[in-house]
Amino acid sequence: MTTHDTDALRWLDGQEGAMLALLEELVNIDSGSYDKPGVDAVGTRIAAFLAGEGIPVTTIPVEGYGDALKAEVAGSGGGNRPVVLMGHRDTVFPKGEVARRPFHIADGRAYGPGVADMKAGLVMNAFVLAAYHRAGGAPVPLVGLFTGDEEIGSPACRPIIEETARGARAVLNSEPGRPTGNVVTGRKGGVFMRLEVLGKAAHSGGNYADGRSAILELAHKTVAFHAITDLARGITVNVGLVSGGQSVNTVAPLATCEIDLRYVTPSDRAEAMDRITAIVSASTVSDTTAHLSIKGEFLPLVQDEGARALFETYAQVSAGLGRPVEGEFAGGCADSGFTASVGCPTLCAVGPVGGKAHSPEEYLEVGSLVPRARAMAQTIAAL
Repeated sequence: MTTHDTDALRWLDGQEGAMLALLEELVNIDSGSYDKPGVDAVGTRIAAFLAGEGIPVTTIPVEGYGDALKAEVAGSGGGNRPVVLMGHRDTVFPKGEVARRPFHIADGRAYGPGVADMKAGLVMNAFVLAAYHRAGGAPVPLVGLFTGDEEIGSPACRPIIEETARGARAVLNSEPGRPTGNVVTGRKGGVFMRLEVLGKAAHSGGNYADGRSAILELAHKTVAFHAITDLARGITVNVGLVSGGQSVNTVAPLATCEIDLRYVTPSDRAEAMDRITAIVSASTVSDTTAHLSIKGEFLPLVQDEGARALFETYAQVSAGLGRPVEGEFAGGCADSGFTASVGCPTLCAVGPVGGKAHSPEEYLEVGSLVPRARAMAQTIAAL
C-alpha cells in the first residue's frame, strides 16, 4: 500500500461525523424519481461538497429527470482505465415525505427517506473520492457517477451509465449492503410493462349482450400472466396495478394494468416475454384487443470471471478489516446490471449497511459508514 493510500485511509477514519452531517442534508431533500428539482438539489449539494474538496464535477443535462453528475480524481496507474463509483440520487418517496419523517438517529441507526437506498452510498462515494484527492491522487483514475432515475429503470441515464462503464477497470455500485453485511454478486433482471385492453361499452342492464368487457378480458389475462411464475427458476410475474371501466352500470370499454417481470438469465427473459406476448395476442372475450408497451427495464447482474475476481478482492479486504462478507443474490434490480452487460467487472451493494428499503422503516447502520468506505478505498488500492 502506498503513502497515498495510507493517507486516504487515515483521513477517512476520522470522517464519521462529517459523513453523517452530509447524509442528513441529503436525506432531508425530497427527491422522488419524477421530482427533477429535488433530485437536482441533491446533486447540487454533492457537487458543492466535491468542489469544496477541489474535485472537478461535470453536469450532464437530463430532460425530465435529475441530471447526471460525473466527478473525476486523477490516478497514477491502471492504464488510465478508471474505477467507477456509482450511485443514484432518486428515491421512491413522494414529495412531503421528509416533512413527515425527517432524518434522525436512534440506537445506532439512522432513519429517513432514502437513508440507505441510497443516500448513504452517495455520501460514501463522495468521501472516498475526497480521501484520494486529498492524498494526492488515487492508484487508478476514479470516476464518481451520480445518476437521477434508477428507481424507475434509469430511462434517461442508462446510456450514460453504459458509456461510463465501457472500458472501465471496474464498477463499485454503492447500493446498501445487505442487512447481513454481505454484498451482492447477482441480481435479477426486470421488465416493467403497461397493458391496455379495449372492449366495447354497453348498458349493463338494457344491452348487456352488446358489450365486450375489457375488465373481464384483463382478468383472464391476469390469471394467465401469473401462471408464468416459476419460483424454482426465479421467474416471477406480478400484475401490480389495475384500473378500468366507465361506470358501474356500463360494460367496461377499457382496462389497463402494469406488469412486473423478474428473471435470472437472458434466456429466461426471452421465454417469459414470448409467453406474455402470446397472452396479449389471444382473446378470451371475443372482439377485445390489447396492446402491451415496455415502460422500463433492468438487465440482470450476472457474475463473470472478472466480477468474481473483483468480489474476491473486496472480500479479502473486508476480512482483513475484521468484517468478512459473502456474495448474495438479490431479487431486486439495479443499475449494476447495465454495467455488467457491457462487460465491466461489477460488484453491487458495497454501500453502508441498511435494510427495509422503500418503506417507512428504512434504516442505516451508522457504524458501517466508515468501515464500508475504508473497504472501498482499500479495494481500489488492491486493484
